[in-house]
Amino acid sequence: MQEKLNNIYALASADIEKATSSSDLDEIRLKYLSRKGEFNSIKKGLKDLSDEEKRVVGSLANEITQKLETAIKTKYSEFYRKELDAKLEKDRIDITLPGQFSPRGKVHPITSTTNEIVSIFQSLGFSLVSPDKSPEVETEYYNFDMLNVPKDHPARDVQDTFYSNLAQNVVLRSQTSNAQIHAMESKNPPIKVISPGRVYRNENVNARKNNFFHQIEGLYIDKDITFGDLKGVLNEFIRIYFGSARPTRFRSSFFPFTEPSAEVDVQCIMCQGKGCRTCSGTGWLEVLGCGMVDVNVLKGVGIDPDVYSGFAFGMGVERLAMLKYAIDDIRLFFNNDKRFLEQFKN
Repeated sequence: MQEKLNNIYALASADIEKATSSSDLDEIRLKYLSRKGEFNSIKKGLKDLSDEEKRVVGSLANEITQKLETAIKTKYSEFYRKELDAKLEKDRIDITLPGQFSPRGKVHPITSTTNEIVSIFQSLGFSLVSPDKSPEVETEYYNFDMLNVPKDHPARDVQDTFYSNLAQNVVLRSQTSNAQIHAMESKNPPIKVISPGRVYRNENVNARKNNFFHQIEGLYIDKDITFGDLKGVLNEFIRIYFGSARPTRFRSSFFPFTEPSAEVDVQCIMCQGKGCRTCSGTGWLEVLGCGMVDVNVLKGVGIDPDVYSGFAFGMGVERLAMLKYAIDDIRLFFNNDKRFLEQFKN
């Protein structure tokens, strides 16, 4: 049996030496060292030998098995290096070739415009209202009552406001002004905050209006705040946002929660003030509404109007983006047309 083992070892060694690939070594391993291999077949016959023969033959079989495994492993390493080198040579990458273009997403123009506006007001000392103080689903109490909007005001009709069936008097807010009430209730003056967010109005959708859009509300309450402070802040914002060459004007207006109230116009970007269809021939486009916080609003939140005064303003993000980039249809912001969105840089 010892002679048989040595003969098999000689044959296996010769086969390993003649192997030309790792697949050849796999076949050799199966032929000689697997459970059905030749060495294992011989080991099964050990039970018929004497104890002394078992010791000698068994030791020899184990020794030969270890030698073959070592030889196969060594040969495997040689083939692995050769095959890897061949594969690397075949798959070599020319790093001097230009890379393939991979499209990347961009920040939506509404988001980038909001971020720009917020950044400007933060540089002017305003801070952001926390989201819990500016809910989109609101009660009439905060959306209308606390803003000095009468019960019979047309804005409260179902034609203008989206009412919810969650509970009685629950609405989708029609302006971000609800945030100023929450802010004044939760903090004592001085208060200097802005609140960006989505608002909803039951409007007919067209090139100028949408039933869902974005606003940014601003509020400044402190001692000795005047309308001059309001004009100074808004003129500085417009100067930074549109550029110093953009003329502005303040027009008297009315809002229930401010008195006196005003609307702010900038020169039409389409016609440079000469008059066109976009500005209805006036040469001006409205950008925001503003005014001094009404005395009744201050009293409603427990702020003494004899000690404190303040101003508030609200602006539409879409309107400001349209004016800055000469966009003539608000619906373009919501159509997800890549040809439109790809024109804006982050």
